[in-house]
Amino acid sequence: MKHLESSFNGKNSFWRYFIMLIAVLAVSNTIGAIPLFIILRIRAAENPDVAAELSANPNDLSPLGLDPYFGLAVMLIPFIAGLAAFIIFVKPLNNRSLMNVINGTGSFRWKNLFISSAVWTILSAVYLFAYLKADPSNFTPNNTTMSLIILVVISLTMIPFQAAFEEIIFRGYLMQGFAVLLRNRWLPLIITSVLFALMHGLNPEVKEFGFWNMMPYYTIFGLIFGIMTLLDDGIETAIGAHTANNVFLCIMVTNEFSALQTPALYEMHQINIWIEFVSMVIIGVLIIIILKKILGWGNYTLLAGKVNPENEGTAQIS
Repeated sequence: MKHLESSFNGKNSFWRYFIMLIAVLAVSNTIGAIPLFIILRIRAAENPDVAAELSANPNDLSPLGLDPYFGLAVMLIPFIAGLAAFIIFVKPLNNRSLMNVINGTGSFRWKNLFISSAVWTILSAVYLFAYLKADPSNFTPNNTTMSLIILVVISLTMIPFQAAFEEIIFRGYLMQGFAVLLRNRWLPLIITSVLFALMHGLNPEVKEFGFWNMMPYYTIFGLIFGIMTLLDDGIETAIGAHTANNVFLCIMVTNEFSALQTPALYEMHQINIWIEFVSMVIIGVLIIIILKKILGWGNYTLLAGKVNPENEGTAQIS
C-alpha cells in the first residue's frame, strides 16, 4: 500500500494543510476569476444591472451575453488555476510531489483512469436510456445541432482538470492528511466525503432542493470516489469516474438548476432528488464491483484497515 502511507514521509502539521487550502482557494477565486471579471467589467459598463443579475445566480452567465460554450470554459478556468496552485505549493509546504498525492508512487496509472471512466459512462448511459423510456415526457431534446461537437470538445479538454482538482484535494491531499492524524482508513473516507459534500453547499441545486436533501447525495458521491481510492490505492479511478460523470451530464442532460449550465442534448424538467440518490447508490455499488473484478482489487476489509507508515521515523509533523 502506498497512497495513504506515503504521506508520512512529508510534512504534516495542521497549519500546512490550512495554508494550502487557503492558498488554493485564493488563487482559484482571484487569478482563476480574471477572465470572468474582465468580461463583467465590460458588460457592466454597458448595462449597470448586469452585476446584480449575476450575483443573484452566479452559475447563470446569460446576463453577460456570453456564448454558452465560452461561458462553460470561463467557469472551468478557476479549477485549472487552483490545480496549478496546488502543484506549485505542495512541495514547499508538505515536502511531497504531485505523484505522492495521487498514489504514492512515481507513475500515473492511465489504464485505471480510462477503465473507470468507461465503466461510469456506460452505467450512466444505461440509466439515462432507462429514464427516457420510463418517463419520456420529462425530457425535451435541447440541442441536436452540430454545435454539440463544440460542447464535447470543451467538456473533454477542460472538465478533466476540474475533476482532477477536486479529487487531488479531497481523495488525495486531505485523505492523506487525515490518515496521518487518525492512522486508519475509514475515518478519512467519511470525513473527506462530508467535506466534499459541504464544498458543494453553494451549488444552485442546494438552494432549489434544500440543504438536507442534497448533502446525502453529494456525500454518496464522495463515498463512492473514496472507496475506489482506498481499494485501488490511488486516485486515478476516482478521477476517471468523476470526469466521466461531469462530462456525461454536460453533454447529455441539463436542467435549469444545474451548477454547470450547458446546451446539452436533453433538458430534464422535473427532478426527484431521492430517485437520483437511489440511482447514484446503485451506480456506485455496480462500478465498485465491476472495477474490483477488472482491476483485481483486494478484499473490502481494506476499507477498515489501519494505516501503518513504512518508516515511522520519517514522519514529519513540523
